[in-house]
Amino acid sequence: MSSDLTFVYVTYIATTPEKLWQALTDGAFTQQYWFGTRIESDWRVGSRVIFRRDEAVSDSGEVLEYMPPRRLSYTWHVDFHEEFAREKPSRVTFELEPMGSAVKLTIVHDDFEPGSKVFVAVSGGWPKVLASLKSFLESGHALALTSLEAKKLAQEEAIAQAQRGAASAQSRR
Repeated sequence: MSSDLTFVYVTYIATTPEKLWQALTDGAFTQQYWFGTRIESDWRVGSRVIFRRDEAVSDSGEVLEYMPPRRLSYTWHVDFHEEFAREKPSRVTFELEPMGSAVKLTIVHDDFEPGSKVFVAVSGGWPKVLASLKSFLESGHALALTSLEAKKLAQEEAIAQAQRGAASAQSRR
C-alpha cells in the first residue's frame, strides 16, 4: 500500500538538457554535488541503480524509465540505515524541459509507504542536492552543504529525524 506522500521540486538551470542529463546519470558528476555519492547503472530499464558513498552502498533501486535527455525514473531504496531500510522502495522521476537557454527540471519522488521516514528524509535532502546541482552546472562549484565532508552530518540528521518520528509514534500508542 502506498500513500499520498509526494515530494515535488521544480527548478530552472542555465544549462543544456544534455549536460543536465549527464549530471544526473554520470557518477563522476554526481560525486561533485551529491554528498560524494557516485551513481552507477547501465541505465537499461530493469537494471540496478547503485548509489555509493565511500565505496559503501547507501541507496539502491531499479531503472523504470530512461528517455535521454527528457525523462528518467527509478525506484529508490535507502540502504544505509535500518531505520529506512525496512521501508519498501519509493520512486523518483526527473523530467527535463528545454526553456531557451535554461532547462526546467522537475523531480517527483513518490510511492512512499504511509508514515514514511524516507519521505521526511528526502524532503530535507532533495532541496540541498538540487540546489547544489544547479550551482555546480551554472558556476562549476557545488555547495559546501552537499560536500563529502557534509555527508556524515546529513545522514546523522536524517537518522535522528526518523528516530524521533518512531519515538513519537510509539508514544501515541
